[in-house]
Amino acid sequence: MMGDQLSAVFGALADPTRRAILTRLTQGDATVGELAAPFAMSQPAISRHLKVLEGAGLISRNRRATARLSHLEARPLREATAWLARYQEYWDERYGQLDELLAALKDERSS
Repeated sequence: MMGDQLSAVFGALADPTRRAILTRLTQGDATVGELAAPFAMSQPAISRHLKVLEGAGLISRNRRATARLSHLEARPLREATAWLARYQEYWDERYGQLDELLAALKDERSS
């Protein structure tokens, strides 16, 4: 994933409405009306959120008969998760070092 796309993914995920839309799309494709239903906002506002998600590569949109459906594209999420996993490894190592230091301090106090 290019850095700019990663930025777009994290920017899209920064909004709770867009995260809720992605969560809904894990259940299957949906129309703008179906995606707008749980929110106290207009369909045009939901459409703006969908454009951000589409721009980040997190959804694709296609027509089925007269309906325009949004579809979850999970690959960018997997790539963002892989990027974050490197930091998880870093923090796991740091916490391991802290555990060792605390154990050494505890041993010193009990000696």
